[in-house]
Amino acid sequence: MKKLVAYFSASGVTKRIAETLAETVGADIYEIKPVKPYTAADLNWMDKNSRSSVEMRDKSSRPKIEGKLDNMSDYDTIFVGFPIWWYVAPTIINTFLESYDLSGKKIVLFATGGSSGFGRTKDRLLQSAKGATIIEGKILNGATPSDIKAWAEQYR
Repeated sequence: MKKLVAYFSASGVTKRIAETLAETVGADIYEIKPVKPYTAADLNWMDKNSRSSVEMRDKSSRPKIEGKLDNMSDYDTIFVGFPIWWYVAPTIINTFLESYDLSGKKIVLFATGGSSGFGRTKDRLLQSAKGATIIEGKILNGATPSDIKAWAEQYR
């Protein structure tokens, strides 16, 4: 079976990690793109009315995603990457997970973020990936290609 690296990146940081990870583990790569891209104003966490703030306050928020993978059944291990927002994954990650039947798949989380760890991320994503095993992977802030390779070896 094949591996997939699926990622959401608002500013490019998670994208760079995802590309290195995909190359390291020999995985296909898929960018989780919102139908409406996030602007700098949307990402202003200091503004309670910014798009990201509103989405993160509403746990049922499911931003729409552009496109869909037709071959999700080909993958047994899916690395899912994202920036940490408000101590959890952005709700667009729930949208992605809920778009597929992930029964029997292993989902390995990786993230980038300012100062927080995974918080309750895994708990918040479990309901969106029914039948899958979710593994709280690692925060890969500032990880070098060799750091990523060393971490990813356990999932080969």
